[in-house]
Amino acid sequence: MLEARNIAKSYTAGPVSVGILKDVSLTLAPGEAVSIMGPSGSGKSTLLYILGGLEAPSAGTVTLDGENPYALDEARQAAWRNRNIGFLFQDHCLLPQLSVLENVLTPALVDGTPSDDTQQRARRLLDQVGLSNRLAHKPGELSGGEKQRAALARALIRQPALLLCDEPTGNLDRKSADTVADLLSALPKDMMVVVVTHSPDLAARFPKRLEMHESSLRVR
Repeated sequence: MLEARNIAKSYTAGPVSVGILKDVSLTLAPGEAVSIMGPSGSGKSTLLYILGGLEAPSAGTVTLDGENPYALDEARQAAWRNRNIGFLFQDHCLLPQLSVLENVLTPALVDGTPSDDTQQRARRLLDQVGLSNRLAHKPGELSGGEKQRAALARALIRQPALLLCDEPTGNLDRKSADTVADLLSALPKDMMVVVVTHSPDLAARFPKRLEMHESSLRVR
């Protein structure tokens, strides 16, 4: 269970405090998926970073399976993210010097050399996203859509409880965007998913749809 309660976030620059989020609450159970729309600068990405343990809220609490990542020290917080959270950003963030297979395996390197089972899982994921013939290719040899599909496989390699997607189709052409949207719609049924997007087509694929309005969430 993901529970975010009364989340607020503000930034202070000199004497000025700028509020980004105020009194945001969100609860997801395993298997639930939600899309969040809203104008640029409304705090959608900030909320994702808070849910994923990347940026502490100014007020409120976040727990995943009853564990608050912001109560952990830095090393344990990083381990918590690696174990529980998958991230898919607008920019694929693949390492250019590594092959597609090596990129997908990078989150597993925290445990040392990936096991045979983990390597087989990476190959299965790449087959599921249609990249089984691209295992040895470098990111520079892939199209934009192929890079994003590889990034999705990387996000899933640790079998995370929660997948957070920040504008996952924002840099893609229509055909590639539809392919990535299809993959997101077919994720494992026990996974929790939060997708921030400007795309009405992508947002409509999810059963629960919210909108960021005046720094708070409301049902669309």
